Amino acid sequence: MPKKEPTTGELRRLQRERATDEHEAIDSSITKDEAHQHERRADKAAYLAEKLAERERSEKRQEREGDPDT
Repeated sequence: MPKKEPTTGELRRLQRERATDEHEAIDSSITKDEAHQHERRADKAAYLAEKLAERERSEKRQEREGDPDT
């Protein structure tokens, strides 16, 4: 049985969780380099969450307008 693809909203929530986890990991970092890596990962996850939010809004708008391409 094929695995169900996650929805855009599910992907967005996952990225938000990753951003939160990485922000929390900054405080427990041993070195500055490790802290910097967590900070960059948190930034990337937050960026992806924002892009997924934009995609989710677009998908909802297309549903409302009855876009035939979806």
